[in-house]
Amino acid sequence: MNTKMTDKNQNVMFICTRCKQLLKLDDSFHNLDEEDIEEYTKVKYDKETEYSNPNLTAINKLSDKLNEEAEEKTGNLLNPPTVKVDEENSNSFTVISETNVMDTDCLGFRMTSIVKVFDILSGNTDIEHPLCEECTDFMLETLNTEVKTLENQTNSYREYYQSLRSEETNGISCGELEKEIKALEQEQGVIVKELEGREAERMEVVKEIEILEKEEERLNKEKEKKTEEYNDLRLKQLELEENHLSVERQLEEAEVEIKRLKKTNVFNATFHIWHSGPFGTINGFRLGRLPGAHIEWAEINAAWGQSVLLLSSLAKKMQLKFNKFKLVPFGNQSYIESLNDKSKELPLYASGGLRFLWDTKFDQGMIAFLDCLQQFKDEVHRINGFNLPYKMENGKIEDTGGSGASFSIKIQLNSEEQWTKALKFMLTNLKWGQRYVYG
Repeated sequence: MNTKMTDKNQNVMFICTRCKQLLKLDDSFHNLDEEDIEEYTKVKYDKETEYSNPNLTAINKLSDKLNEEAEEKTGNLLNPPTVKVDEENSNSFTVISETNVMDTDCLGFRMTSIVKVFDILSGNTDIEHPLCEECTDFMLETLNTEVKTLENQTNSYREYYQSLRSEETNGISCGELEKEIKALEQEQGVIVKELEGREAERMEVVKEIEILEKEEERLNKEKEKKTEEYNDLRLKQLELEENHLSVERQLEEAEVEIKRLKKTNVFNATFHIWHSGPFGTINGFRLGRLPGAHIEWAEINAAWGQSVLLLSSLAKKMQLKFNKFKLVPFGNQSYIESLNDKSKELPLYASGGLRFLWDTKFDQGMIAFLDCLQQFKDEVHRINGFNLPYKMENGKIEDTGGSGASFSIKIQLNSEEQWTKALKFMLTNLKWGQRYVYG
């Protein structure tokens, strides 16, 4: 409870316990005497008019007890001391004028009376007094709501009680109710047993679920392991597929290359016979000599070595064995061996000089080579009637497609121009033989 007193008008003023605003009390509070206080404290409920309700009796007893406690509290305020502040309750305080010109007995009795009234009000209810008008209206609305709620509950209880009374009047006896209760209890026992059975089944299901969860966990781990293995195998499969595709591409390229090589004349690629002006060439080596173009003997010897190797290879391909002679390829020192006299070697290489002018073995070697080429031509003609472009006989080559003149393959007693032309015709026949054997 909050109180305050003005020092001039000597009026006691209080503070609302809810909103903490100053209150101006009605003048009737200042005219209270001891008889009025006693009337307030002696107010009791008429027991004969009370509603026979045990809850209401308990409320009355509690109200009487609170009234007694309120009287004890107000008794302590009959002779208040000087200015005092209640330190235990910071919201409750009393201020007395510093001049002390008021009659302390009159002030003490009046303040004690007012405080006693508010304590009685606060003790009889759950609401702390004093209250301002707005807070009082709010509390009244709240209490009215609670009263309506209690009235609704009371009506519900009354209706239910009346329905029970009506059932008893309709002929339902207590014995029948007891039998029904027993039947319900028996049914309840059956239901309880069924529930226990269901609970046992539920526990079994829970255990089975736990086993299945463990099995699921194991299967998940196994699945993860299998997934990793699958991913590894899939990666290897992709690598193998990539390698397979690479091998297939390489195989396709190899097949294309094989087809190309099959179409390629190996001997033509290995022994390329062509011409360079008046000279016939084999693999770039010129064969022959002219007054205005002196070819080194090393180049001529290399050209003869390539020619011997080519004719020897063509003969082996056709399984042809020459009569009287055997070709011996030996690079730039190749020669022809006589089958009648194996100690006799006919060289197909020379070095020039005076000795060369009187040495006839080189001419004999060239005549023997032309004889072997003639045997190759005869064998080809015998097989399918194929002929070489230039006729060869007794160490001479005839220009059958041109002037019809014959050119000796010997270098002695012969001009360089005719010898070079004879060698060119000889290489041409060799090229035709090469194309016949390998297409």
